[in-house]
Amino acid sequence: MRIPAHSVCTAIRDDIVAGVHERGSRLTEEVLARRYGVSRVPVREALRTLEAEGFVVTRRHAGACVAEPTEQEAADLLEMRGLLEPLGASRAAQRRTEAHLKVLRGLVRIGQERARRGGGEDLRSLGGWFHETLAQASGSPALTATLTQLRHKIAWMYTVQAPAGPVETWAEHGAIVDAVARGDSERARALTALHNERAAAAHRLRFAPGADRPERVRNSQPPVNMPSLRH
Repeated sequence: MRIPAHSVCTAIRDDIVAGVHERGSRLTEEVLARRYGVSRVPVREALRTLEAEGFVVTRRHAGACVAEPTEQEAADLLEMRGLLEPLGASRAAQRRTEAHLKVLRGLVRIGQERARRGGGEDLRSLGGWFHETLAQASGSPALTATLTQLRHKIAWMYTVQAPAGPVETWAEHGAIVDAVARGDSERARALTALHNERAAAAHRLRFAPGADRPERVRNSQPPVNMPSLRH
């Protein structure tokens, strides 16, 4: 069975975000092909895609390496998300479907229940799904793809402290959905902008001076199970 290049790309990207492949480390086709249980062809295609996304750079005499973004580049990503997510919420108020609203309301209901009980890591996943669905509700594939890529890169560059008030955070999510449901694009934009401003304060750079660095990937790592990768 030929493994699609986009599945290999997802696997490598996820490992970069998780810190399996350290910033600045080499990404050789042979080692990656062995790790993911594929030929070098999909690995080569995946590395091209990841270079276009900014996760990988090609260096003279070294080949493909994990990128090493600067603090300014990382800060720019948060600023970009702060501008684009409110735009997406505004568009969602104009273009959302009933299916989008059903999913958003369901996520808010579950998020609020778990926030009251202290949901921990579950709340972070739910928050990601909420913002992904909100972006999809914008009806703009280009905007959705851009926001998805931003989320991946921000997750790679930053750790996020648990919000001091998860109940308040999910109340904000609920207010955004209410504005989207009413078709109030300006309120949806304003609420999302405020929500992002508060959330940005909880982000801490992974590669700030003194921060722990993830362990470099080793050739002895067992192959991953490619057919189980999400697409």
